[in-house]
Amino acid sequence: MADDYQRRSYGAIPVGTGQKPGIVVVDFQLGFTDAQYPLGGAPLVMRAVENTARLLKTARRHGVPVVVCNTAYLNEREMPYWKITAVRETFLHSHPSTRLDPRIYDPDYDLQVTKKGPSIFFETGVANYFTKERVDTVIVTGCNTSGCIRGTALDSFSLRYRTLVPEDCVGDIEEQPHRDNLRDIGRRYVDVVDLAFCTDFIGNWARRNSG
Repeated sequence: MADDYQRRSYGAIPVGTGQKPGIVVVDFQLGFTDAQYPLGGAPLVMRAVENTARLLKTARRHGVPVVVCNTAYLNEREMPYWKITAVRETFLHSHPSTRLDPRIYDPDYDLQVTKKGPSIFFETGVANYFTKERVDTVIVTGCNTSGCIRGTALDSFSLRYRTLVPEDCVGDIEEQPHRDNLRDIGRRYVDVVDLAFCTDFIGNWARRNSG
């Protein structure tokens, strides 16, 4: 049975795929992927890391642009007004929790940026890089779904990219915010897909451009 959003036409038109994919990997730094740190080791995030690593293996093999980011600051004075104690205390350039997880980072291939806000696009130059690479379809991976993934997805939409969010390549601390935010952005701004959809898209794109 259709819900009221559907009756009012939300989600009626798919975003679809364009001419060239690019991938952003948001905040898969050790602070989120290593359980020794206060924000680390959430099961949905760990699932997303493994699936994103699979996606990136395919993407790099076919020459898809990949941008990875961490969040880090010189000191608390440089930070926005975070309400999260662990961010204020550990997301510092000098802290090991800000290092990118080696499962998703290839320093010889990926463009790496450090962001200061929720979105990977905010004052980082990522959009300029994608313009140079002629990317028109952005695949958003990383964490957390309800925070930096949502922020990145909204900026991607606002920058006029076709935006895909593979559900199994993003994660959050709790499942309910993960599901709720994906449902919400899927009604408005992005296509919520999965790893298999993205690997098929990349494979089809590579075959079209192989000649």
